[in-house]
Amino acid sequence: MTTSTRGAARTPAVLVLEDGRSFRGRAYGAVGATFGEAVFSTGMTGYQETLTDPSYHRQVVVMTAPHVGNTGVNDEDRESRTMWVAGFVVRDPARLPSNWRSRRSLDDELAEQGVVGISGIDTRALTRHLRERGAMRAGIFSGEEIADEAALLARVRETPGMAGADLTAEVTTAEAYVVPAAGEKRFTVAAVDLGIKGTTPYRMAQRGIEVHVLPATATIEDVYAVRPDGVFFSNGPGDPATADHAVSLMRGVLDRGTPLFGICFGNQILGRALGFGTYKLKYGHRGINQPVQDRTTGKVEITSHNHGFAVDAPLDQVSDTPYGRVEVSHVCLNDDVVEGLRLLDKPAFSVQYHPEAASGPHDAAYLFDRFVSLMEGQRA
Repeated sequence: MTTSTRGAARTPAVLVLEDGRSFRGRAYGAVGATFGEAVFSTGMTGYQETLTDPSYHRQVVVMTAPHVGNTGVNDEDRESRTMWVAGFVVRDPARLPSNWRSRRSLDDELAEQGVVGISGIDTRALTRHLRERGAMRAGIFSGEEIADEAALLARVRETPGMAGADLTAEVTTAEAYVVPAAGEKRFTVAAVDLGIKGTTPYRMAQRGIEVHVLPATATIEDVYAVRPDGVFFSNGPGDPATADHAVSLMRGVLDRGTPLFGICFGNQILGRALGFGTYKLKYGHRGINQPVQDRTTGKVEITSHNHGFAVDAPLDQVSDTPYGRVEVSHVCLNDDVVEGLRLLDKPAFSVQYHPEAASGPHDAAYLFDRFVSLMEGQRA
């Protein structure tokens, strides 16, 4: 339950974790109560893109950067129609935004969209706690929602966790739409929206691709009705173990041999389609500074991440699957998590991170060009 209340900076608030630890601060954004999985994001910039990323649905995001809100909120940098985070945690919110593109303060925007937040807490201590104990359920309470901490803890522990959560239906587009190619049209791509960010089809459009964005419920007939040269599976929230429809759909694409590209949740779907398992990471990868090595070139790129699950595939061998041989193409240099898959006998690949770089560095933009090359090769 939330109540959008502006100017709530002096209202007491408390964040309660499911293991019983709590942090007291002040309300930021809406006043009320909210619940979700507490995770931390290491990006120093890009909070607007983070807040509007559908992959953060049902998550309470802790910003490790201490000062948040400096540039306010504009009308250009949002990645979807609304803010998806369940709650927002910052240490030192900007009192006044200062940027020529700013239209509103972050505090006002959070309140307008009903996002309950908390400020003025030790986010370093909270981040260290989550790194040691792992991502966990949390609640933020402010105003009249504050009560005895035992009662608040009981409310937190009654909420569902992220494991087993099937969330794509809650974030996908209700109807198909088209993002036209910029300039001359070269290819048509069917993009399955599992929680797609707005910049992703734009990156493809820049390369002469007409993108047909389809709901997560799309059938194989819906996909091929647009006569695609390639098929794309997007990022999205939730547990990939629940995404049986998306796995079945991807297998249908693999059966037809159409060039295929998946990112983030789409990487996990490809892993499952090939017969690999998935598992929940202790605290996940979130932020815009995660080092990944592209094993096909040996290059290291700094990348934008938002995932709490990963594919369980062998790092140092080529695996045989029902769709031919597959190798791990990318790996995280922090913890050796699988960050990409590449089929050797079919035109398909995926990465676990966000090459659209909204926000983040543009090191991984070449992956869209790699997708174009697959479609060029198939057409030839």
